[in-house]
Amino acid sequence: MLVAGIETATQVCSVALWDGEKRALLAESSLVRGNTHSERLMPLLDNLLLQAGVAKREVGAVAVSIGPGSFTGLRIGLAAAKTMAYAWEIPLTGVSTLAALALNVPAPGVILCPLLDAQKGNAYHACYMWEAGCLKTLQAPEVVAVADLWERFSEPGLPVLLLGEAAKYPIPEPVRQRVALPPEPVRLPRAALVAALGMEQLQENKADDVFGLSPAYIRRSEAEELWEKRQRGL
Repeated sequence: MLVAGIETATQVCSVALWDGEKRALLAESSLVRGNTHSERLMPLLDNLLLQAGVAKREVGAVAVSIGPGSFTGLRIGLAAAKTMAYAWEIPLTGVSTLAALALNVPAPGVILCPLLDAQKGNAYHACYMWEAGCLKTLQAPEVVAVADLWERFSEPGLPVLLLGEAAKYPIPEPVRQRVALPPEPVRLPRAALVAALGMEQLQENKADDVFGLSPAYIRRSEAEELWEKRQRGL
């Protein structure tokens, strides 16, 4: 089965085709263009299918990154994935953005810590580790103050690899011996990883309802927080 992957949780807009039978990447295309997902996503996908020589009817499922991440980006990606699943009558599965990031580094003996910007000195983060060829969750996705995160990593322990948008946060000297930042191509989100993880979920019968699947924002948007503050002042 061919799985179409969609990744729009950050400034990266990425689409991919994953061959579930061969457990191999068939095609992938990514752009790092900032806030242009609404304009780029569907043309990127159409061109990917064309270049790969794959007809829409050959796509058997769609996997989409559901967050955490950019509120607008997540909505764009999820809307596209839902439309595809409904129109093409194929299964849909939502994939954790942070877990997909960790999937890119199959390195045992290290803690994988994807970070995505949550604004105001905060980050979305989770911790993962490979055990017996499987990616295990050590810390579920949460919002944390970056300063608090550095304090956690100042304690002795296994080496830590930062992924995602971690380059936005300078690593303090006290944690540099334990914490490392791999090259950017390894850190960036990829639709291929979303599709691969989505294939695993579908094999475990973890398909999502087209109308019920929603983004994993974790925190409320700034607009919602401002609205609540105004309501308290009334």
